[in-house]
Amino acid sequence: MTTTNSKRAFMKTLAKCAVGAAILAGGFIGMQSAATAQEVTLRLHQFLPAQASVPKSVLAPWIEKIEAESDGRIKIQHFPSMQLGGTPPQLIDQAIDGVADIVWTLPGYTPGRFPRTEVFELPFTIKDAESASRAFWQLGEETMFNADFKDVKVLGLWVHGPGIIHSKEPITSVEDLNGVKLRAPTRVTTALFKDLGATSVGMPVPAVPEALSKGVIDATAIPWEVTGAIKTSELVSNHTSFGDEVLYTATFVLAMNKDKYEALPDDLKKVLDDNSGLEFSADAGRRTQADDAGPYQFAVDRGNNIIELSADQVAQWKQAAQPTIENWIAEMDDKGLDGSGLFARATELMNAE
Repeated sequence: MTTTNSKRAFMKTLAKCAVGAAILAGGFIGMQSAATAQEVTLRLHQFLPAQASVPKSVLAPWIEKIEAESDGRIKIQHFPSMQLGGTPPQLIDQAIDGVADIVWTLPGYTPGRFPRTEVFELPFTIKDAESASRAFWQLGEETMFNADFKDVKVLGLWVHGPGIIHSKEPITSVEDLNGVKLRAPTRVTTALFKDLGATSVGMPVPAVPEALSKGVIDATAIPWEVTGAIKTSELVSNHTSFGDEVLYTATFVLAMNKDKYEALPDDLKKVLDDNSGLEFSADAGRRTQADDAGPYQFAVDRGNNIIELSADQVAQWKQAAQPTIENWIAEMDDKGLDGSGLFARATELMNAE
């Protein structure tokens, strides 16, 4: 009896050990699975308030989609309004240096550094933001990713809708720009307004409200969608648009630190890749231009002076702006960058069905 009881106790002990081993093994396997399914936190840094058009309509939905499709394994922390420090022109280097993992910025904030992108900023060149953004990504793949953007992983390239002149005094003719201190966003647009007779002042968009308030500038060139975030329509009362033509646009890039991207597991790289590229860029351009409607209506409701130029008036502006295009092409050709070829290819891509 004693022997039988001893055997039973021994068997129970073995069973308990087996269960314990199984639990330990399961825990080890679970740890391995957790390691395989690692979570990644990425910091996205940009210069506009979170409620502005691109952060609200492009970046926030993109972040949500990335997090959902990665089953929460990718977390993206969004830092608007330069909350990680620095200035807007420093954003691209923050992506390169790893200060931020992802940045959204204007290549034009660092003049001359991304010369091929400027082809989409030339006056009266684009038709709308969606087709231009699609063409921008395509030309980027063809000519920029291994040149202008070789130090970053490009996730998206797009442009905003029609650039508008917002001014303290009405501007109808090219001659009305004479003596006007006008803020321009990029090297190309600074050259454009100088060619048109204005005193061009280059500055990032967050600096515009104070510059208008203090009289540093008399006017600014920005799309409607930005005016709501920086209260432009409350600082000036005149807005000049160009009918179906687009005076100018500015280019954007969503860029990621290369090492951070390469360190991701393949399945998480795929999540980013599936939500980047041509269609994302085209959709970002479309969303950005669609957001022009609200701030435009706000200016109308305030009783501001909305100046819609006639076709004949626009033709005069186009003629006056032609030297800006010709000078840019010649400058790029002189640098060996085939400005004439870039302009022709960009135009072809934008006009493609």
